[in-house]
Amino acid sequence: MGIVEEVGDSGEGAAVGEAGARAVPAGEWEREPHPSDSLRTFGAVLQALREHAGLSRAEFAELVRYSKHTVESVELGRRMPDEAFVERAEEPLGNTGALRKSARHLSRGEVGLAAWFRQWARLEREAVSLCTYECRLVPGLLQSEAYARAVFDNSIPLLTDAQTEAQLTARMERAAMMRDRPTVPFGFIVEESVFRRGLGGDQVQADMLDHVLELTAPRNVTLQVVPTKLEFHGCLDGPVQLLETVEGRRLGYSEGQQNGRLIGDPKEVSLLCRRYDTLRSQALNPKESRDLLERVRGEL
Repeated sequence: MGIVEEVGDSGEGAAVGEAGARAVPAGEWEREPHPSDSLRTFGAVLQALREHAGLSRAEFAELVRYSKHTVESVELGRRMPDEAFVERAEEPLGNTGALRKSARHLSRGEVGLAAWFRQWARLEREAVSLCTYECRLVPGLLQSEAYARAVFDNSIPLLTDAQTEAQLTARMERAAMMRDRPTVPFGFIVEESVFRRGLGGDQVQADMLDHVLELTAPRNVTLQVVPTKLEFHGCLDGPVQLLETVEGRRLGYSEGQQNGRLIGDPKEVSLLCRRYDTLRSQALNPKESRDLLERVRGEL
């Protein structure tokens, strides 16, 4: 029985990746090999090139400005190398381009994550900030287990029990970063209608609201609600996600029916940032948003 891949955050997926300033051709991230094979193969190639260059792990680690432990983990196929690691590794190993090309086919093979979303999922694990606007469902990172199950129960075509469990596990593992990364700023802007939809029934909704209120209480998390009645709206083109990498690059992600797109073009990302910032100024402030959610919770 095959495992159906999760369709993103509510949603969430990404078929177009980034390799430096160059976009990976559409579809390449969809043809990913088995995760253990891809990571181990990349690690073996890296180790062979390093040894051919006459460098110890410690010497190589110093040149690429990563720890010796990180280098070892990548070579043994236990860790996914980020974009900076790949770029820095090329020069001391001859600038052949082999690592860049190989990295395009790397996959953790996250069961339950759509092929087009995997690249974004990798990026957000290392991001120094994350912002999300959602108008359809509660963002994946804020979903309670029961709410996420209700989302998957509404999938068309219907999922088997095994497929639902695989997707639910993937979503909960991804959402763990909300607690695991207490110094990373997380920003969420969500439409009021999302919290009033009633998906899964009153008890699921009540538990979801409690969950959202708990996750957005820490000072590194900001939640703003867009009221139902709003004269001006900066994000009428739909949901958007934005992140900043450790190198200071800003990337965007947008998702539609059965597809997703990672956005790296600076002009396009700048436009998305302006739209997000505009909507942030139009939405309720964090305290007003929290008060609204508590009122909605009290109505159930």
